[in-house]
Order: sequence, then C-alpha cells, then structure tokens
Amino acid sequence: MNAALMATNLEIASKIATVVNLFKFEFPDAKSDLKPWTNDPETMELVDPDSIDIGFHFPGVSKSWQSRSLLIQIRFYQDPINHVQRAIGVEIAGFSHKGEQWRLSTVDNWNCVGISQPSSEKSEKLKKFCRQILEVFNS
Repeated sequence: MNAALMATNLEIASKIATVVNLFKFEFPDAKSDLKPWTNDPETMELVDPDSIDIGFHFPGVSKSWQSRSLLIQIRFYQDPINHVQRAIGVEIAGFSHKGEQWRLSTVDNWNCVGISQPSSEKSEKLKKFCRQILEVFNS
C-alpha cells in the first residue's frame, strides 16, 4: 500500500519519515516517492494491504545499482491473538526501463537475485538499510 495512504497516525508517519531519511542519508541523490502505485482498480488489486510501499528514484540509470528506481515494501503481520502488528520483512526491487532487474528479500536469504544485480557495496548498504527498517518498525 502506498506509504502516503498508510501514514494514518503520527507514529506511523514518523516511522515512514525515518525510513525515508535513513535511505537519503546513505543515498542522497535519490528522490523519495510515497505514492509508487497508481490509484486505478487494476493496480489496487495487486497491492498488498499489509505493506508500506515507498519508491526511490535516481537521476539516471546507475551501473552500481543496475537500476533507476527502487520499490521498497515493508511487510507486516498482525497477530490475531494479541493484536500486535510487527514488520516481518522487507523486499526491495530495482527497476530500469526494461522492467525489474533484481530483488532482495529479507524473508528468504537476504541475497539479490535477478537479471542483473547491484554492486556488492550497494547490496551491503541495502542489507544494512533493511535491518534499520525492521528496527524502526519493531522497536
């Protein structure tokens, strides 16, 4: 779900802003997009209502990123017994004009997979960023 729509209270809005600032601290040339999904019925059918989605766009295609845009999906689970909601994982996908180039998931083995992958330096920074996201939402 678009981060802009999920910012329904001060706590969540603050955590989303923290995630954006953490990313921009590591990658200052990126522009954030709190509405990466279009608001049409077909797209809304595909959107996970238990996620917060944020896009980041770079000024051009980067060889070290192997992409121009990133989609970050923070996935949540609400325990039906105690009603506590926790971030259970982060997925990041890199896109170019050719479509999805790579994907990183903290639910699986924390490795980038795909047609092309970001440099090892960028991959390590993304993994650090994912750990920070989970800390922000689960603290």
